Amino acid sequence: MRIIVGVAFMLHGLPKIEHPSAWMTGHALTMPGGAFSFAVPPWLQATVASVEFFGGFALIFGVLTRLAGLLILGDMLVAFFFSELPRGVPWVGNGHTLEPNLTYLAVSLLLLLAGPGALSIDAAVIAAERRKRVRRRNVPFAA
Repeated sequence: MRIIVGVAFMLHGLPKIEHPSAWMTGHALTMPGGAFSFAVPPWLQATVASVEFFGGFALIFGVLTRLAGLLILGDMLVAFFFSELPRGVPWVGNGHTLEPNLTYLAVSLLLLLAGPGALSIDAAVIAAERRKRVRRRNVPFAA
């Protein structure tokens, strides 16, 4: 699951990084209920592109997984509350729906809470640190 979502996010972020001028103009966030909207500054849009691409990369390899999960969770929460809901996007149906957004939101929350799993760089680093600590404890005192 971590790898599939990571690939999906890299594919979402890659065109934004490759062609920033193609999507960084005219984006606005609308408050739920349509009270007001505000233009998204380019630096924030670049941050989102970076989170999607590099967060996806991190998920694929299981490195800094909880941080990537947190950043992607934030990305999906903003998309849900400030883009999807104000436009009245349906939960299911033909075309654009809430399903992918909510699925990514749920998976990123799961990765934030549960971590990367055993087959990840994070798990390998933690296991190596534990082995070092055990070896240090088991070294006899040299006088």
